[in-house]
Amino acid sequence: MTTTTAGQTTGPEDNPLVEGLERLPVHPTALVIFGATGDLARRKLLPALYNLAHEGALPERFGLVGSARSEMTDDAFKQMAIQSVREFSRRAPDEKVLAKLFADTRYVIGSFDDHEVYEGLTDALDELDKTAGLSLNRCFYLSTAPRFFPVIVDCLGRHDLADREHAEVRVIIEKPFGRSLEEARKLNARVLSVFDELQVFRIDHYLGKETVQNVLALRFANNMFEPLWNRNYIDHVQITASEDIGIGSRAGYYDSAGALRDLVQNHMLQLVSLLCMEPPVAFEADAVRDEKAKVLRAISAPRPEEVAQMAVRAQYAAGTVAGADVPGYHEEEGVPEDSQTETFAALRLEVHNWRWAGVPMYLRTGKRLARKVTEIAVTLKPVPHVAFQAPQMSTGVRPNVLVLTMQPNEGVSLSIGAKIPGSRMAIRTVNMEFLYGTAFLSQSPEAYERLIIDAMRGDATLFTRNDEVEAQWRICDPILKTWETMPWPLPEYPAGSQGPAEARNLLIGDSRWRMI
Repeated sequence: MTTTTAGQTTGPEDNPLVEGLERLPVHPTALVIFGATGDLARRKLLPALYNLAHEGALPERFGLVGSARSEMTDDAFKQMAIQSVREFSRRAPDEKVLAKLFADTRYVIGSFDDHEVYEGLTDALDELDKTAGLSLNRCFYLSTAPRFFPVIVDCLGRHDLADREHAEVRVIIEKPFGRSLEEARKLNARVLSVFDELQVFRIDHYLGKETVQNVLALRFANNMFEPLWNRNYIDHVQITASEDIGIGSRAGYYDSAGALRDLVQNHMLQLVSLLCMEPPVAFEADAVRDEKAKVLRAISAPRPEEVAQMAVRAQYAAGTVAGADVPGYHEEEGVPEDSQTETFAALRLEVHNWRWAGVPMYLRTGKRLARKVTEIAVTLKPVPHVAFQAPQMSTGVRPNVLVLTMQPNEGVSLSIGAKIPGSRMAIRTVNMEFLYGTAFLSQSPEAYERLIIDAMRGDATLFTRNDEVEAQWRICDPILKTWETMPWPLPEYPAGSQGPAEARNLLIGDSRWRMI
C-alpha cells in the first residue's frame, strides 16, 4: 500500500505504473555453474543473480553451487562471488541482499571429467533439498570451454543428474555450439542422448537484450509497421555489429574462431530470423522458434563458386582508434604471423520466401572499427515521385530508414522528410527517436538476467532450438570451407576505419553501407 500527497491510501491495482511489471512465479531452484571461477561467471552470471535477487525475481528458496578446478573452500567461493558483484554489477549492491543471496553457497572442486565432482554435486544438491524441505528444480549452467560441453553432459547422465523425481532438470549451454555443421550435429546428438529437447537451453545472450526483443514488439504490436514489412516496401536491410577494440587477451580463442563463427553464425543470424519471421500463432517458445527456423531454412546455403560474390573477410592492420595508435592483428600478442583468421566479415544474404524475395540482407561485423555499435537498419524503397525536385526546394529527399540500436544506446529511430522552417518549401531528413533510458527512466536489465530467470522458469522462447543451430551452420559452413581454400594474405583495413573497401562489392544498386 502507498499513501498519496492528499493522504489517500492506494493499492497496486490503482497504480498505472504497475501494469506489465507483475512477475511470474519461479519454482524453488538450485543453480549449478560449471566454470564458476571463470571470466563469464564473474563478470556476467554472478552479477546477474544479484540483480535478480535485488528485484525479488529469484525464488525465495534458491541455492547456488559452483564447480571449477580452482582450489577453494565454500567460504572462499562465497567471497569471490560477493567481490564479483561489487565489481561488475550494474547497480551498487545492497549488502544485506548480497549476504542473503550467497549465504548457503556451495563449491565443488575438480576437473569436469572427474567422477568425484558429480558425487560432490549430488551431495550438495541433496543438502539444499533437505534445507529447503522439498525437491528443488535443478539448472546446470555450462560456463566452460566448448570442449567440455559433451564431457559434462555425459557425466550428468551417468550420475543420474539429468532427471529428478518431483522436480525439473535443465541444462544451459553457452555458445559456440560446435565449430561446424558436423560438430553441431554431433554435439546435439550427445546432448539429446541425455536430455530431452525441452530440458536444453542453448544460450545466445543477444536474445536477452531488450532492443532485440523489441523487434517483435515493434513489428507485431504496431499496425503501422507490419503492412510495410515486405519486399513491396523494403529496399534492403543492414545489420551491423562493430567493435572499436581489438582481441585483447583472447588470441587463443579468437584466432581459432574468427568473426564469422564468433558473431555471424549465432547472434547476427538470430537477428535476421527475428526481423523476418512471420507472426507466430502465440508468443510461446515453440511457436516463435518454429517461425524463426522457417526463415533460416529459407536462406540458401551458398555454393563454393558463389562465396566470393556474397561474402568478404579481412583483418585489421595498424591504425588509430580514439586518438591512440594501435597494432595490427598480426602484431597482437599470441596471434601467429601467418594467421588467416578474419577479424571482419560481411555477407549478402537473401530470404527466399514470399515476403522477402529480392530484398538483400547485408550483415557485417568486425574488430577495430570506427566505433562500437550494434544496430538493425531497415531502408524503405524511395517514394515513386518527388514533387520537390528543384535544388532550392530540397536538400535531398532520401528513403525512410528505421534503425533499431542495441548498443551503445538502446532505442529506435525513424528518419523522415520534413519541411525546413522558412518561406520556401525545402525538405530535409530528420529523425524521430525513442530511447529506452529516457522513455522508461530505468536501466535495462542485463541480457543474462532475463535469460537466467527464463531458464529457471522453463521458458525457452529466447533460446535456440537444435534445428535453428543446425540451420545457422548450414549457411555458414560453406563460406568457412571456401575461405580455407582461398589464397593468403587476407585483405586488410586500417584500425579505426569503416572496414575494408572490398565490402562495397557486396552492395547492389544504389545501396551504401551506413557510417559506423
